[in-house]
Amino acid sequence: MKFTSKKPHYEHLRKRWTARHRNLQNKLWDKHKTSLNWLTAGGLGGLLLLTAPNPQLLSLPHPIHAKDDYVADLDENILLAQGLKDDLPPEVRPLEEQEEAGILQKLSGDFGFKVISEMEGIRLNRNYGLIGGEQHLYRYPGDSLLQHSGSAVDWAKYGGAGIAPGLGAWGYFTPSKQEFSEVDKMRERYYLAIQTFLAPGFAENVAKYRDFFKFRKMLVVNPKTGQSVVAVVADAGPAEWTGKHLGGSPEVMDILGLAMGPRKGPVLYFFIDDPRDEVSLGPVKIKNKT
Repeated sequence: MKFTSKKPHYEHLRKRWTARHRNLQNKLWDKHKTSLNWLTAGGLGGLLLLTAPNPQLLSLPHPIHAKDDYVADLDENILLAQGLKDDLPPEVRPLEEQEEAGILQKLSGDFGFKVISEMEGIRLNRNYGLIGGEQHLYRYPGDSLLQHSGSAVDWAKYGGAGIAPGLGAWGYFTPSKQEFSEVDKMRERYYLAIQTFLAPGFAENVAKYRDFFKFRKMLVVNPKTGQSVVAVVADAGPAEWTGKHLGGSPEVMDILGLAMGPRKGPVLYFFIDDPRDEVSLGPVKIKNKT
């Protein structure tokens, strides 16, 4: 089934958003032109060379572009946030059937792939809740926090989260370093901890639910900003007493815009029906903007 979404108001919102931020970018560039030119010329690269924790991690970030490039690269998922505003309840709670149906239709249409709340007769206890930051997970025996970072920038952004003392709910992602693949790397990088144990029917069908949830692909959306990520279930949790309903890897939290401060916030999270494994893990942008 092909999902389409025609929302004329998106184009109006996009034009307003672009015009507003073009003015802000122009002011920022004019005020800090000297500093920004220094960064573009390589000053940031020199700074990284002096502060990198390990010479093997040195990999410079993408160069800073001209001010007009920022406008072109604005996160248009903010349009998704505007569209979701009237569909969500004022408090973070389990969605009612009608609310859920409307949101699923919107997400499926905007992203261009099928987003669902129930699969193979299994559903979560809720699809709107508070996400909290998690640590990195051991991917194979002998893995270390340092080996998770491919560059100095990667280390600076995500290394501070640390690594969990125990394994994820399904153990290592792969039996050995020799068997470690790009698929394993991406699964740990974009992983979720989900309260699988609270799913209706879990206690009566532990083995079935355990197998179903392992690396199950999900869409997570920050409804306040539209920032979204495709991730997999790789751990169980958090505990009910924490007041949180799911957890996200350091990379997931960063993509959702929730990596700073209290490192938590409300999100929507649903299964992705992707039998051919065509939806890639990582940040995802809306496709239908008009």
